[in-house]
Parts: sequence; structure tokens; C-alpha cells
Amino acid sequence: MKILLFGMDGQVGWELQRSLAPLGELVALDAHSQHLCGDFTNLEGIAQTIRTVMPDIIVNAAAHTAVDKAESEPELARTINALAPGVLAQEAKRIGAWLVHYSTDYVFDGSGEQPWLETDIPAPLSVYGKTKLEGEQAIRASNCKHLIFRTSWVYAARGANFAKTMLKLAQERDSLNIISDQIGAPTGADLLADVTAHAIRTVQQRSADADQLSGVYHLAAGGASSWHGYASFVIEFARQAGIAIKISAEAILAVPTSAYPLPAPRPNNSRLDTSKLSGTFDLHLPDWQTGVSRMLSEIIDKK
Repeated sequence: MKILLFGMDGQVGWELQRSLAPLGELVALDAHSQHLCGDFTNLEGIAQTIRTVMPDIIVNAAAHTAVDKAESEPELARTINALAPGVLAQEAKRIGAWLVHYSTDYVFDGSGEQPWLETDIPAPLSVYGKTKLEGEQAIRASNCKHLIFRTSWVYAARGANFAKTMLKLAQERDSLNIISDQIGAPTGADLLADVTAHAIRTVQQRSADADQLSGVYHLAAGGASSWHGYASFVIEFARQAGIAIKISAEAILAVPTSAYPLPAPRPNNSRLDTSKLSGTFDLHLPDWQTGVSRMLSEIIDKK
């Protein structure tokens, strides 16, 4: 089996290099790759890459994820998040390959308190959400075999993340104001990568009826938290691990989203119902605390 991975240098792409390598021949590209085009602003270039590699599986971990910046550069966001995935889908359909693509809770408006189902009607609030939804629609319209994984609040030990920021601030400040009215599940890039590899393996093993697996799935860690709850968990974990934490638990203050106005509106309810994914692929998704604890242990051990 030959797998073509786009976006190898991102948080999810980095983990996918690990999880996909045992499945077959892996060709991994980023926007700066030399011999094959992985630049999503070059639509003809990525189409030619697929025609050259002729993969069995295309995995797209590339995206314009700068949510606020997308508001001021909507055409670039649309090219990367919508037009390029559309090209991948068209080429996947042409050669009979599967396309694995990652989307987001931002395709919903964040209303209510119930976890979002795959069948709920999207209503994105931001340019980022709108372009990610357009990418989904282009993939489905192509009628290629696809797995679209919507996820939320992605983090990884590699690179910058919310937990690292909280650890740094907790060692420097006497108080912190953290948003408490946005709810989601912090989800590790390693979990996304491992579930992706499992899903691809399942598709390959069920070749006779694999087409029935094609569709949209919600993929996030179990449970839910606010950013305030997430920050409090991170800081208390570090305190218990012996890190010199300056701030007291009582000084981690809960504030509404309105306290930090940003160019792109955020959905308040980012809960995703993952029962379809769990049932289809026979998976148990661990609680978010499990992955965050593992990531924190890795970060702290390096200090």
C-alpha cells in the first residue's frame, strides 16, 4: 500500500508520519518539499503530485489554521482549506484512492449544549469555519472514497500549545483570566494519528464493503472541559509534579468570551458526539485528561 501524506510538518502531520509508516510505503510532503509539490497554493502542482505518486491512500493534514488571520486573508484560506481538498478529491476519484481529510468543530455555530452529531446542519461563524466546510462539501461532491474526521482543540507536545502557555504564565503571574464559556475536548494529535491509522487498516481489511465506511466522522477525546477547566488541570498537574508554580488555584479566574474580543468568533459549544466513529471502527476514545497528562509528562520531563 502506498500512502501520500500532505502537511507533514504540522502537529497532526508529524504524528501521522509515525502512525502511517508501518502501514506501507509513505510519501510525506510539506509546502516546501522539493521534488514533489506539497504547496496547497499550487493546485495544479498538487494534482500532478498525485498523478506521479499514484497512491492508494491520500491523507491531508495541511490546512490554513490561523483562525483570526483567515478573516483578513479569506481567499488564501479558501484556496488551502477548500479548493485544494477539492483537487485532492477529484484526483482520488480518478485513480480510485481513498482520501482522509481533517475538519473542525468550527463548521458549527456553537449553539446549545448537546454534542454535535455528524447529521447536524453546519452553520460556521468564521472564514476558517466556512472554508473548512466548503472543503468538506467539495470532497463529498467528488464522490471519492473518503474519511472526513472533524475534531476540536488539537494539541501536541511538539510545538506551541495552550498547555505550554499556561505552564509558563503560571510560573510568572499572580493571576490569570481564562475563558470559561467555551466547551470542548482537548484532543491530542497523537490520538488523531493513531485513529487514522486504525481506520485506514480497517478500510483495507474490509475491501469488499469498504465503500460503506466512507463519510464524515467526529473524532475527539472523551469528556469535555472549558478553557478555564483545561488551564486549571494543567497547572495543578504541574504543581503536583514539583514545578514551581507561582499562581494559586483561586487566582485562576473564569471570564466570558466577551472579555477577549478577537477577529474570528469562536463557537461556545464544541462538543462532538463520537459514537458513530466508535461504533463503526470499534474504538474507545480515552478521556481528554489521559492525553493531556501524557503530553504534560513529556513536556515536564524535558525541563
